[in-house]
Amino acid sequence: MKRYIHRAIEKELLKAAKEFPVIVLTGPRQTGKSTVLQNIFPKHNYTTFDDPLTSKLANDDPKFFLSRAKKMVVDEIQYVPSLLPFIKMAVDSDRRNAGHFILTGSQYFTLMGGISESLAGRAALYELLPFSSEEISHCPGDDGMRQSFSAMFHGFFPEIVAHGVDRNRFYTSYLQTYLERDIRQITSVHDLKIFQNFLELLAARAGNILNIHELSKEAGVSFTSARRWISILESTRLIYLLRPFTKNITKRVIKSPKLYFTDTGLLAYLLRYPNAATMSAGPQAGAFFENLILAEILKLKYNHNLNFEPYFYRDSNHNEIDFVLDYGVAIKMFEVKCLSTPNEKHFASLKKAVKEVRNSYGYLVSFAKERMPAAKNIESIPWSFVKDVAYNYKKR
Repeated sequence: MKRYIHRAIEKELLKAAKEFPVIVLTGPRQTGKSTVLQNIFPKHNYTTFDDPLTSKLANDDPKFFLSRAKKMVVDEIQYVPSLLPFIKMAVDSDRRNAGHFILTGSQYFTLMGGISESLAGRAALYELLPFSSEEISHCPGDDGMRQSFSAMFHGFFPEIVAHGVDRNRFYTSYLQTYLERDIRQITSVHDLKIFQNFLELLAARAGNILNIHELSKEAGVSFTSARRWISILESTRLIYLLRPFTKNITKRVIKSPKLYFTDTGLLAYLLRYPNAATMSAGPQAGAFFENLILAEILKLKYNHNLNFEPYFYRDSNHNEIDFVLDYGVAIKMFEVKCLSTPNEKHFASLKKAVKEVRNSYGYLVSFAKERMPAAKNIESIPWSFVKDVAYNYKKR
């Protein structure tokens, strides 16, 4: 029997459904979007456009389709974008019906274009990624590094975490479905093997600055194709491109983004690691840990609707900070180190940056067991404390 693990985003969705006529929940495939909506909105009529017959009915007679229930959850709305103007008309005819339509989609940019055009001012927008450590109560214990790399290796998708599906079988099926359905429907990729090879080359670059020219040459595809495929992977939220931070630090900033995956389990699968122990002992261990922290920051932002923007900082003198959270009135910087005992040299970049940026605080994130002050406005924290530190700009 499958079990339901409550999601941190539930409170935000329930609040929004009392204030907005339309709620839109996006995110990668298989992150539990329809599951959470069916659990917290049990009285809504549920329909999915994964079913071709349902899609045909909605296209043929959209007004009738939308009139079948007072409140509806419509899954995978990107398959019938023509329905959005009719949802707008239905909403405008009854503006007091809060939570009228709950929509989901797994193609972010494509969907957002239709939403901004048809439902501007009428829809609350949310995004659901795989489970966070907050949701599954995973915190490093006495053997934090081993436990954490095991979690990173298996990944955070609900089928694996909540239902015990074998991770190899899950990711094999996940990639096949993603390539055959999403990629073929979004763009004309003639050889899916080339696209999968491109995805694997991206995985080898996780945690690094993205050089599309170099990537396109290695993949044997044009620069235009490489850029388009990256946009697709970003729009379907398999990858996340972290932009550089420029405010009040230096004018000499590298402008290319850094590349991350939204799930470390998929990243490990693409890189063909056989187990967590091999992964933690390999040359990319630090990149995996860094990727985990970025994913945790994104999940915290999306699940709790927090008002900060994440960036990275690296200037032409090679001074760098892994993650910079800009709250407008304050800056929090996170330097990630895959080790258990930080020493003085690991704080060098943070000390330089905190001196240069007003209202900034620095945190060295590692597998350390305790939270410790290191210098003025700088601390060493276990990685499980990232969510506590990032949750509120006032909180230290």
